[in-house]
This record gives sequence, structure tokens and C-alpha cells, in this order.
Amino acid sequence: MNNSAEVNWLRWLQYIVLISVILYFGSTLFIPLSFALLLSFVLYPVCHWLELKGLPRWAAIALCLLLVLVLVGGLAFLLVTQLLQFGEEWPQLQVKISSALHDISVYAERQLGIATTRQVQWLENITSEAASKAFNMVQGVVYTSAVSLVLLVLIPIYVALILYNREALARALASFFPRREHGKIKQILHETITTYYNFIKGMVIVYVIVGILNSVGLLALGVPHAVFFGVAASVLTFIPYVGITIGAILPMAVAWITYDSVWYPLGVVTVFSVVQYLEANLIFPWAVSARLQVNMLFTLLAIVAGGILWGASGMILFIPFLAILKLIADKHDEMRPISLLLGSGNKKGL
Repeated sequence: MNNSAEVNWLRWLQYIVLISVILYFGSTLFIPLSFALLLSFVLYPVCHWLELKGLPRWAAIALCLLLVLVLVGGLAFLLVTQLLQFGEEWPQLQVKISSALHDISVYAERQLGIATTRQVQWLENITSEAASKAFNMVQGVVYTSAVSLVLLVLIPIYVALILYNREALARALASFFPRREHGKIKQILHETITTYYNFIKGMVIVYVIVGILNSVGLLALGVPHAVFFGVAASVLTFIPYVGITIGAILPMAVAWITYDSVWYPLGVVTVFSVVQYLEANLIFPWAVSARLQVNMLFTLLAIVAGGILWGASGMILFIPFLAILKLIADKHDEMRPISLLLGSGNKKGL
């Protein structure tokens, strides 16, 4: 009995290792395809409703994709417009930076005994190293932008093909299983679509709550454009750790220019740090995990595993993947241990 259980666990461990290797080396293929699946599951109810209203399938799909394009384009236009407005305040920021560097130089010479020539030498060394690192960073950004541009073209194509051929794809998937399992497969597909929809709804709740908290904190500090900075930082939280830092730079600079005091930028850092802590430890696990009916511990583990395999994309995608795994485990007795592990633990008698 124990030997049989040990063999089963070893087999599952082999499956996990094999799947992880495939996902890691096939990330270029699987990441856009996964996003396309997610987007197609979210758009399917709207597309199906439009078809019931008499619209041809291709027209319904095109209209749904156009709606997504308008929403994303509107958000991008808002961000670019605000950045251009902030660029008008950049000369004032340069003066502040120069003044701060001069004060630091005087303090170092008088209090620490560091000569000005030595400071200049250090500054030149730091500048040269920063320039080389910046060049490598620019290369990485260019490569990432090129890849992102390709993905922006591929994902809508994948979504359109998935939605247009959804019945054929469902039949092909069911053909891999015995006929007696076809009803169960159909139910799993239905619950999968619902799971993805709930995931997106949970993420929207996260962004709204974080945006409100950021905006309230910045308004309390009196930072100009508080609502914009708060919402932009909430959207950037999809980039773990780095996103909140990027979102804090602009309001810190604006607060420094406006009030000419270091305490206001420190206040911005405090607001964003507190909100980030709440988002990572309370808001995100509650809003997303509760709607996917997955144990919060394994939700966090999925986020970490996704980050290791696929980076930021994996941290977004692996949570619904985990929910799908639980849906499948709930329908198969041989996968009951996995179902119990991933369950929320709210049911009595388990």
C-alpha cells in the first residue's frame, strides 16, 4: 500500500518536472497563447451574446477585439498625455537635482574631508559604469519592445481563431478522452471559462482598491495629479516589486518640485510601501484566491512558481492555471489528494 502511494507521488513529481521544463523552454509559444486563451474566455460571453442578436461570428469577434483595442488605446493615450505634461516640469526638477548634488558635495568636503577632485573622480567612474549598464538596459528594452510588438499582433490573431473555431477545438479536446467522459469535459470547460472571468473580475477589484488607496494617500499629502499617479501605480502593480517603484518615481519628483522639501517624497514612499504591503499580503490573495476557490497558500506558491518560469506573465497566468488544475482534480477520484491540497478548506468533513 505504501509502495503504491510512493509510486503515485513519484509519478506526479515526474509529471511536474517534465511540465515545468516544457513550460520554461516553450515560454515564447505558451505565454501569448495563454493570454489569448484568457482573453478569449473573457470575451466569449460578449461574443456569444452578439451572435444571439444576429451578428455574424466574424463580426462579433471583430467588435469584441475592437472594444479591447479602444480600452487599451485609451489608457495608453492617457498615460502618454500625462507624461508629456510632466515633461514640462523637468527643467525645474533638473535645477533641484543640481542643487541637491552641490549641497551633498559641500557637506562631504566639510564634514567628511573628501576633496572635490576625489568626488569628481568618483562621479566620473559612476557615470561611466552607469552608461555601460544603461546601454545594456536599452538593448534589453528594445528587445523586449520588439517581442511585445510581436505579441500584440499574435494575441489578437490567436483570440480570433480560438473564438471562431471554438466548437471544433472543444470536440478535438473531448476526443482525447473516453466518450463517457465527454459530459465531464464539457462541464470542466464551462467552469474554466467562469474561472477566468472571475480571475479578471478579481484583478479589476485589486486595481480599483489599490488605485483608491494610492489616490487617497497622495491627496492627503497634497501631491498634484494625485488621482492619475494613484491609478497609474495601481496598474503598474502587475509588475512585481519593480512596478510600484516605477509608479512612485513621478509623484516623488512632483512632490519635491512642488513643496521643496524631502519629507513629501518620503511621504509618497511611505504611502506606496504601505499600499504595496496590503496589496501583496491582503488585497490580492483575498480578491483573486477567494473567487478561484483555491487555497491561499497554493495561490501564493503559484505566483512564485509563475515568476520563476515565465516572469511577470507567469505570476498573472499561473493562478487561473492552478484553478483549472483543481477543477480537473475535483472531477477525478484518482486526483483527490490534489483536490484536497488545493481546496479552500471551508468544507467540513474533509
